[in-house]
Amino acid sequence: MASLKKLAGQTIWYGLSNIAAKLLNYILTPLLTYLLASPQGQVDFGDVSVLYAAIAFANVLYTYGLETAYFRFSGTVTDRVSLFRTTFSSLLVSTLLFSLLAYIFRDPLSSFLGLTGYPEYIMLCAAIIGFDTLSAIPFARLRQEERPRKYAFVKVAGIVINILLTVFFIYYSPGMVKENPDSAYAAWYRMQTNVGLLLLANLAQAMVTFVLLWNEWKDYRARTDKALLGRILSYSGPMLIAGLGGMVNETIDRIMLRKLMPGSEDMASTAVGIYSANYKLAIFITLFIQAFRMGAEPFFFRQAAEKNAPHTYARVMKWFVITLCIAFLFTALYLDIWQLLLGKPYREGAGVVPILLGANVALGIYYNLSVWYKITDRVRIGMYITLLGAAITLIINYSFIPQYGWYACAWATFACYSVMMVLSYALGQRYFPVPYDIKRIAGYLLLMVLLFAMQKTAGLFLEATMARAATGTLLMGVFLGAVYFLERKELRALPLVGRFIR
Repeated sequence: MASLKKLAGQTIWYGLSNIAAKLLNYILTPLLTYLLASPQGQVDFGDVSVLYAAIAFANVLYTYGLETAYFRFSGTVTDRVSLFRTTFSSLLVSTLLFSLLAYIFRDPLSSFLGLTGYPEYIMLCAAIIGFDTLSAIPFARLRQEERPRKYAFVKVAGIVINILLTVFFIYYSPGMVKENPDSAYAAWYRMQTNVGLLLLANLAQAMVTFVLLWNEWKDYRARTDKALLGRILSYSGPMLIAGLGGMVNETIDRIMLRKLMPGSEDMASTAVGIYSANYKLAIFITLFIQAFRMGAEPFFFRQAAEKNAPHTYARVMKWFVITLCIAFLFTALYLDIWQLLLGKPYREGAGVVPILLGANVALGIYYNLSVWYKITDRVRIGMYITLLGAAITLIINYSFIPQYGWYACAWATFACYSVMMVLSYALGQRYFPVPYDIKRIAGYLLLMVLLFAMQKTAGLFLEATMARAATGTLLMGVFLGAVYFLERKELRALPLVGRFIR
């Protein structure tokens, strides 16, 4: 129980930082959907969404699994300073190389993304990715040394810079330029695009974040333990392939939607913008999954040698699924309200939100299950699972986007993560058996789906938004009541929650 409390505490800290950062960042989505509500604005929002998808994909290539490898080897090597310098040196050299390649191929890359004539976007993206990459190992160092407060501060500070600059560029600057049309700033501003300005704000965030991590990388010296680097790269190689496959599953739908959606390029960009805006409505599940991963990855590696590790993992899984179900219902039962956060032109895509929520539930369970191949050094199997998921994503999107648009993207995501979840469980029980309470977990998931179906049925007869919200609250109470009835003994022992349970 002590280990569970420690994990919960770290997850809360990482969760608070990610929740604060993501919620601050999330403010940008409704703001931009209102500021960019014109036809051209929707095209710009779609274009920047495609670029952010490309950044997420390239981030995996730039870091090539070294963050996870850092955790893996920090528990086995005696000289952690050498480990830090070796991994940081590797990333520094490769970042310069990848950025040089991005510069050389900036024109074909911008054309591939459907942004012909804007090679400067590629260079801005490369700079963002470069600073993000150089921050990866310092952030990993903070997590390994269990310093979540510093981690939280740096994350939130970077996001605040991004938000302030975005609001300044998109909201305040047009008025300033109109009032002072002959100023140097006005001349510069008129040469920019909304997409370029949003990327500049993101670049400022990445640079400030790297500077704030100064204490974590100031002792860096260009020294590399070649033998250690060979072991690290041998471990991280499959992680790179798995990571690229994971990014295919996570982000390729926006790029494929941009390319395969029938109609003009502007219509395709608009569709990407609508889909991306509604994708953000799954934020509560995404936040929890990310916070859990931040706290759980080092926790799982530390617990691996303990005799009762499998039982600990099983209990973690049960509570993880319960929390996922609550996050799903919190969004899906009140979707009529959440969609009001988006500008009116973007709300037509709200139908994908429950599908994406379900997909993220499956993804969260998969992440929790994936502990087996990481701690048993069978990362190649994890790589194959992810690649299978990527194949499913590509096939479904390619086959159905022309006919079903963004719904094809959502169902492809759901199918991909569901297959990965089932496969990981089946193989994990073979190589590292964990006594998961499958009946209880399946029961919670079934209840979640049943309550959502009841809410959808009630919505057919209730026109008023507040009436539907009332039925949603009642159904949420049913789920929470079931959890209390079945888990009250364990609830008493949990940190924070336990003090309120009798």
